[in-house]
Amino acid sequence: MTTEVARLFGLSAESTRFREALTHPSFANERRIDVHNQRLEFLGDAVLELCSSEELFERFPEADEGELTRRRAQLVNADALAAFARDSGIAAALRLGRGAEANGLRDSTNVLADAVEALLAATYLDSGLVAARAACRHVIRAALERAEGGEERDPKTQLQESVQALGFAAPCYSLVDSGGPAHERWFEVQVSVGAVVLSSATGRSKRAAERDAADLALKRGLTGLASSEESEANDGMP
Repeated sequence: MTTEVARLFGLSAESTRFREALTHPSFANERRIDVHNQRLEFLGDAVLELCSSEELFERFPEADEGELTRRRAQLVNADALAAFARDSGIAAALRLGRGAEANGLRDSTNVLADAVEALLAATYLDSGLVAARAACRHVIRAALERAEGGEERDPKTQLQESVQALGFAAPCYSLVDSGGPAHERWFEVQVSVGAVVLSSATGRSKRAAERDAADLALKRGLTGLASSEESEANDGMP
């Protein structure tokens, strides 16, 4: 997976800057090393702004400044960068400290977005602006495909909207179990509405487990809620 991420950004998997870009401060603190990806993230933010602006300027020749600015904000915000990181294997390749891993930071939107920007900076420093543009295009085009394809909102948002549309309170997520060594933790989360358990799922972080539980509940069609509503109505009949 690490080699594939390096190839995606036009980097060598043995590059010092590539490893630095994947190193979260928590890993550096635990290993007592001075190098982590925050300085690269600072530079990568500027590289991304330039390259994404160029890409949008060329792709939308009729768009005015306001539209281009809105598009850029939509396509390179933290959520979009984190989605790219999850889809491209960057999340799995990150070097995290044990505490950060246990707290689910491998799926943190900000951590993942920082890693993408750090990788763009590493590409710029190791291979130059042309290579950075090419790497940036991967990020931008993935975001454009999601936007143009009408990609749905995240499962937790969808579930909340679906449940509340039926007249119920918002779903509640509960941690029911967890385990595994510090570097490979897992979490089981249950989602329920009132007394009705909709589904449960296991993930490498609480957030990932919540997302999967919501997705499973949506796929089941909320039949449990409908049944409970009918049951309560029947119980109230004379």
